[in-house]
Amino acid sequence: QVQLVESGGGLVQAGGSLRLSCAASGRTFSRCAMGWFRQAPGKEREFVAAISRSGISTYSVDSVKGRFTISRDNAKNTVYLQMNSLKPEDTAVYYCAARETAVFGSYYYPEVEYNYWGQGTQVTVSS
Repeated sequence: QVQLVESGGGLVQAGGSLRLSCAASGRTFSRCAMGWFRQAPGKEREFVAAISRSGISTYSVDSVKGRFTISRDNAKNTVYLQMNSLKPEDTAVYYCAARETAVFGSYYYPEVEYNYWGQGTQVTVSS
């Protein structure tokens, strides 16, 4: 199994930056594609960004492109979400998720296909 713990959330003013970390325990982290999701108050959880096992391939939704960057350090069993130019609409609980996959498997999966989830970390962006 893989256990995920997010950290790095907090309160920041619009235009500021935060770097979220997701630390994974277990021996299969490097075998997992990773994703970041978020859930704003009163809304469904939505996909934000994903990264392949190797870290070479990434994808993010249009609303965060150019502002958010997903990365990973397999040696540290950690995935990151660097968030710059934050906007109030980015306010949400951010979750990281892992999906066990093959070496050449996809790096983007539907939410339901992720195997493991973290507890979430709150990001609040003020105007």
